[in-house]
Amino acid sequence: MDKHLIIKDLENLCEKHNLKQSDELFDSITTLLRSSNEHPDTADHKLVSTSLEELRKAFNLFYRYKDTRKIALFGSARTKPDNPEYQLAEQFSEMATSSGFMVITGAGPGIMEAGNKGARVNMSFGVNIFLPFEQSANDYIKNDSKLVSFKYFFNRKLIFIKESDATVLFPGGFGTHDEGFEVLTLIQTGRCAPRPVVLICEEGNDYWDVWEDFVQRSLKEQGYISEYDLGLYAKFHNNDDAMAYINHFYSVYHSIRYFKNHAIIRLNKELSSHQIKEVNKEFGFLAETGMIEQKPASSLPEDNDAYPQKFRLVFHFNKIHYGRLIKLIHFLNTFS
Repeated sequence: MDKHLIIKDLENLCEKHNLKQSDELFDSITTLLRSSNEHPDTADHKLVSTSLEELRKAFNLFYRYKDTRKIALFGSARTKPDNPEYQLAEQFSEMATSSGFMVITGAGPGIMEAGNKGARVNMSFGVNIFLPFEQSANDYIKNDSKLVSFKYFFNRKLIFIKESDATVLFPGGFGTHDEGFEVLTLIQTGRCAPRPVVLICEEGNDYWDVWEDFVQRSLKEQGYISEYDLGLYAKFHNNDDAMAYINHFYSVYHSIRYFKNHAIIRLNKELSSHQIKEVNKEFGFLAETGMIEQKPASSLPEDNDAYPQKFRLVFHFNKIHYGRLIKLIHFLNTFS
């Protein structure tokens, strides 16, 4: 069938169901059809088709748990069960799920296995990747309905970020650092919501100290990152402090969205007028124009469908100082 006729039929179908041509579903389908017309390379079409199917399955799985906060846990696939870091990860996962979080791991062995093993029943996910070596789903997630597998790393990495509210890194290799630097980059550039990024290892292990020394000397001191970017992560040597940090991050701060030129920060509690003054005194520079204001959700038509009971902090954000935005969140949490 001629693809132009298919597009025309699609337009008629969208009109019948009151879908506008600007709607995302319409745009997605017509883009795929036009791409098929313009580029005959079947390998490209297969890549797109496989990617969409992988994302469809993952979105469908995680949507069922969308109201539960989740922690993405990373670390070496080669860490053995008798290693203290494995045991620390297992205990962290148990503590996280006891605190009401769900845990997302890469579903493989090592630290990933420890994360699935330590999680309470039905409280963890496995986001597996098909590899010719080393990676198959561990025994603690392989028969779980919350296991999803990917051919493409970029889809898998998207899900790790999109579906989690915190990132926890145990010692690991290239993959661990890849995930860690990616989430830091996305926070730094405003391409994902602010979140706790936790680096954790056993007491006496200088793994993250050595990593931080590189970040300080080679990145910060040479001007490749700012002083404020060093506040995008926190290091710990025990689970109690790490979990306290994650829980505290969401004590007053709830979530954020960006609408046009504004940042809209949702709050777990209403702030007093004195506290709003303190916020403006310390962080008013984040507003390109005007001040940081507290408003009820009902006054924001563009954001009142999500968490309508929560107050918002609203300001014209300069979209530059994302490292300082994290500082603002920590400051708000002092009002808990």
